[in-house]
Amino acid sequence: MENQNETTIPECAQAPHLPLTDYYTDEASRSGFVREMFDSTAEDYDRMERIMGLGSGLWYRGQALQRAGLRSGMKVVDVGVGTGLVARQAARITGSGGLVIGIDPSPGMMRNAKVPPDVVLVEGRAENMPFPDNHFDFLSMGYALRHISDLSVAFREFHRVMKPGAKLCILEITCPESRWARILLKGYMKGVVPTLARVVGSRKNTPRLWRYYWDTIEACIPRAQVLATLKASGFGEVRCYSEIRALGMLAEYQATKPE
Repeated sequence: MENQNETTIPECAQAPHLPLTDYYTDEASRSGFVREMFDSTAEDYDRMERIMGLGSGLWYRGQALQRAGLRSGMKVVDVGVGTGLVARQAARITGSGGLVIGIDPSPGMMRNAKVPPDVVLVEGRAENMPFPDNHFDFLSMGYALRHISDLSVAFREFHRVMKPGAKLCILEITCPESRWARILLKGYMKGVVPTLARVVGSRKNTPRLWRYYWDTIEACIPRAQVLATLKASGFGEVRCYSEIRALGMLAEYQATKPE
């Protein structure tokens, strides 16, 4: 698995995976497809996330943020805020929703966000954020790395808006190393979860979203390339903590902006 796509994507990655042409025609079409897909399924997202689970619930998100260095009083930007699952935990840990800003390209997801009323939500993309330089003590991203169009651009933008000494935490789902674990997980994510989505979901695109979700996981660049791209973007103390639950597929990319 670790050699996946290494012959076609450079060590310091731009796209997190090659275009998935079963869903969109080329790289230029990716961002529009992703926005429409999440807009059209936002009402079902939290329900399906609870069903899919894979150990990535609210408790795990909070623990991951604390492992990466989030503390009370820090000013946080949550990139790809979605329905607010990470931002909610960030508000709890920092002690105030007023310290948390969420940004997402999908207005539909943010309309369905369940966050404290003083959390600010802003429409925008990871590659071009409307925030000043050296502004945040902590940057988080929960399971949205696979939907960015250019990791190199996004990581440089992360670096720009973070204060010197600020911490970064990117949560992501990656393929298990075991072949049998991948087969089982693929069957679950592309078969069982979309079937459940047809039963409990209210939006017609929800089953397709979860099939796409697995395809992005399977096609995504290896962890080593994500780490290399963070380093090339100016981050230090770059590492990946791998959560042993859920077949070892939960990864936490951690880094610091040098002083």
